[in-house]
Amino acid sequence: MTSVDRLAVIGTGLIGTSIAAAASRVGCDVFGWDPDPQVAQIASERSGMRAEPTLVKACEGADMVIVCAPLGEMAASVVAALAAAPAAVVTDVGSVKAHVMDEVGALVEGSQMARFVGGHPMGGSERSGPEHASAALVDGIVWVITPSGQTAPTTVDTLEAFVTRIGAQPVRMDPARHDRLVAVVSHLPQIAATTLMGIAATEEADEPQILLLAAGGFRDLTRLAASNPKLWSEILLANREAILQAIDMYSAELSNLRAMIDTARADEVEQAFATAKEARLTLAAKPQVRSGVAVFQVPIPDRPGALAELTSALAAGQVNIEDLQIVHSSEGGRGMVHLTVSAASADPAAETLSARGFDPTRLA
Repeated sequence: MTSVDRLAVIGTGLIGTSIAAAASRVGCDVFGWDPDPQVAQIASERSGMRAEPTLVKACEGADMVIVCAPLGEMAASVVAALAAAPAAVVTDVGSVKAHVMDEVGALVEGSQMARFVGGHPMGGSERSGPEHASAALVDGIVWVITPSGQTAPTTVDTLEAFVTRIGAQPVRMDPARHDRLVAVVSHLPQIAATTLMGIAATEEADEPQILLLAAGGFRDLTRLAASNPKLWSEILLANREAILQAIDMYSAELSNLRAMIDTARADEVEQAFATAKEARLTLAAKPQVRSGVAVFQVPIPDRPGALAELTSALAAGQVNIEDLQIVHSSEGGRGMVHLTVSAASADPAAETLSARGFDPTRLA
């Protein structure tokens, strides 16, 4: 297993820049490259990463290379990274694994495949770009690791150790199983949000006030519809077999619920909602985060100066902010902030915010 002291990040959008920031936070020397020099510069300012003019230069001397390219360019970028960093572990962050790993396997020799392991950090946002990046984005997230039959055990061990070091939770998984599961819990929600928003937009043509009636539930449910269209088109087509199966399951469940409502089977409708509620409540409420910190979720009103009031309150209470991220769009009259402070400051932070009229919820 290799200790990752020098990290290269190829592609400095939201995920790449967030990983760079998390790695810088734990003492790694981070170098990065992006096809757009302006994007790389923003990423550098946000993360402590050093922007390099070429992919080859960024990979020079790297212990690990993390490829954060668009899905359609992922395999070619991985191949380039393997060539540019002949001693490094190389991984990617694509949200479809079997497709990428098959493409890479068709382009490189087995000796190079020994240094490549697929990965998927299960964090992100409907927002994109380095300006929205934060080290907190990787805190506690599941980071799926999908080795192939040719991946060397030391390659997997090195990635797992790095993922743990920056505050995420590594989980090994077969690539095809990963694709089947994320089709249900990640890709299908995107489809549902996009479809629901499309229906509302169509209805707006005849009922222009329909979106005025959209309360928090509708806004929460359709938040993903604001995601990058090109990115999601690539993801869905790359994972289309699993996606189609997920859509069919969803359609069948909708049809079953429709039949219950149509025939006024009140007990069955109630039971369907009760079953879903019980399942929802079993979802993990507390993320795993790096030791020594506390994370709060704080709703803030959607008005000028609200965020400044929060930070000023903490400053007045002598509480230092380790990290701050707006993780929920400012829609429906409020926004949502994830606030990271030292564990020793957790109680003073909660007391200070509550005294100033905020309602902090400690997540970890």
